[in-house]
Amino acid sequence: MAETKRKSGLINHGVAAQNRKARFDYTIKEVVEAGIVLKGPEVKSLRLGRATLTEAWAGERDGEMFLFNCYIPEYQGGLLSRFEPRAPRKLLLKRKQRDQLLGAVARDGYSLVPLEIHFNDKGLAKVQLGLGQGRNKADKRHAIAARDWQRDKSRLMREKG
Repeated sequence: MAETKRKSGLINHGVAAQNRKARFDYTIKEVVEAGIVLKGPEVKSLRLGRATLTEAWAGERDGEMFLFNCYIPEYQGGLLSRFEPRAPRKLLLKRKQRDQLLGAVARDGYSLVPLEIHFNDKGLAKVQLGLGQGRNKADKRHAIAARDWQRDKSRLMREKG
């Protein structure tokens, strides 16, 4: 997805926040895109690319999906209404998708991990949720070894021509 910027530094399209460590800590089985309910200043802060997803997680509350512990700092560009930076934010999913995700979490012990927040072509904020299973220490070592081998292999191929 190409990232385009305005003169003011705001992100129109592209990734606003990314959880890079999630793919290392979890084996992602399925990826789902969900809408997110935000207030005006939260959107402006996201467009500046200042959100953090490192400790965020998704779950159910009162039959609806929410994004918990996602840090979106207050927007400093004007006298807009204040908001709670770590407030739970409602996720917009179809009922069938929500039931499938919650069933997998309850039945198989998976976790719902937010992978990234991005803006689509229409300028709407979307959250990419990964249905993942936690890795243990040996799996993480294996992932590091595989990544290093791929890097070395591509380096050798470049040197040979």
